[in-house]
Amino acid sequence: MDTEIIKIVLAFVVLINPFGALSLFLDLTRGYSMADRRKVARISCFTIFITIAFFTVAGSSLLQGLGISIGSFQVAGGVLVFLIAINMMNGEGNPVKPDQENFDVDHIQAPASMGAAVVPIAIPMMIGPGGISTVIIYSSQISGIWRVSAVIIAGLFISLFCYLSLMMAGRISRFLGDTGLNIMSRIMGMLLAAVSIEIIVSGLRTLFPQLL
Repeated sequence: MDTEIIKIVLAFVVLINPFGALSLFLDLTRGYSMADRRKVARISCFTIFITIAFFTVAGSSLLQGLGISIGSFQVAGGVLVFLIAINMMNGEGNPVKPDQENFDVDHIQAPASMGAAVVPIAIPMMIGPGGISTVIIYSSQISGIWRVSAVIIAGLFISLFCYLSLMMAGRISRFLGDTGLNIMSRIMGMLLAAVSIEIIVSGLRTLFPQLL
């Protein structure tokens, strides 16, 4: 696995951050049977995988169709990811993802509808604008079936990690508590800041090759 793949796996882990959605998942699946809760987790994680795979394959073409240069999108996406990292290090969470308080969980019925598995659990609580932007940025930098496949496989592993996290949501929440989740968010924010700088520098190199 080369350096670029390692970077995108790290970015996936930090940006998707299933731990930030555990409380919402538990609230939305309160009263569900284990089978229904498992189904919600499966649908959510499958949605994450499909989103990653789609933007990995179509990301570069999407930018070209909109007339946006790869360098410009890298700089803009890097700045977005850096702002997310700063907020995470400040303990304020991800600014481009909605707060759990914005969702009225009492109006989402169980188990008749599984729509909540897609919105809001998968999108935008786990993979939001920051995650999608990062997928597009990295997909625009790679070529060849192997490297594209490697990113998609990385997305599969991240999706499985999210599934395991959701299925163990109760245990993780009790073990870490609010303090533990807050500390983890700050550590992930620090790692994400480093990733964002790499994205910005890569974009500047593309835009100004003579300067860098």
